Amino acid sequence: MRAITITEPGGPDVLAWNEVPDPVPGAGEVLIRTAASAVNRADLLQRQGLYSPPAGASPYPGLEASGVDAATGEPVCALLGGGGYAELVAVPAAHTLPVPKGLSVEEAAALPEVACTVWSNLGHDLRGKTLLIHGGGSGIGTFAIQYGVALGATVVTTARKSKHDRLTELGAHRTIDYTDEDWAADVRADIILDIIGARYLARNVEALATGGRLAIIGMQGGAKAELDLRALGTKQGSISMTLLRARGHDEKAAIVRGVREHVWPLVESGAIKPVIYRRVPMSQAAEAHRIVEASDHLGKVLLTVS
Repeated sequence: MRAITITEPGGPDVLAWNEVPDPVPGAGEVLIRTAASAVNRADLLQRQGLYSPPAGASPYPGLEASGVDAATGEPVCALLGGGGYAELVAVPAAHTLPVPKGLSVEEAAALPEVACTVWSNLGHDLRGKTLLIHGGGSGIGTFAIQYGVALGATVVTTARKSKHDRLTELGAHRTIDYTDEDWAADVRADIILDIIGARYLARNVEALATGGRLAIIGMQGGAKAELDLRALGTKQGSISMTLLRARGHDEKAAIVRGVREHVWPLVESGAIKPVIYRRVPMSQAAEAHRIVEASDHLGKVLLTVS
């Protein structure tokens, strides 16, 4: 098969479309003939040598993929520890999902990572709550906005001004330009979903409502910051930090089951739709990485296999 390999840590040009050995499924695994994968921030970090795959995972980038089960011909999508940037991928059967009704196989590649991340951090009890989502124009953000609205939350999101109209169309009740608005001063959120990390920590605590929860899922703004425990204690707040890729097999399987039960019906009803910015041939993964690094996109960038 062919796969995107990382020739050395560096910029997008270190990605190469090379012939590599086919994966051999292990016990409990299925082999997927890939139709598409999607670019996630973790892939950019892996390319730079800053985020190694977990033990036993494929060395190739790609945390999600869609295609057909090579044994049954059934259309599926999957949550991966790595290896999505390839024509074939072996994955535990427990980490696969059927392609939702109404979506193409390619479109389904935009869902596994964001659906599992959002559901595992937000749960399904959001009615009447205020949800603040940072990075509303990202793949995570565009999915989380629709998810929160579908479950009855009041959704506030931060994003560049150029993206506000589209995020409002997705259902956001309020959009804030993080470049010149003090969102921490007047937002009081029951739940904050944050991809930034250290740079936003103090302001996130300020923006919590009493009894609120901060769910950190990324570190685009750094990994280390000072936390004023008195400020957090005054809010009676809590903070969680999770990385989906680092979770164990059984935990991922439980998340996938939860997504199939609670999230897939929302997708199949049309309440949540994958937001796809662009499709790029997988052999041109370097160009897809440049698009995501520029942060001008809205939604997911897909890598397609002919």
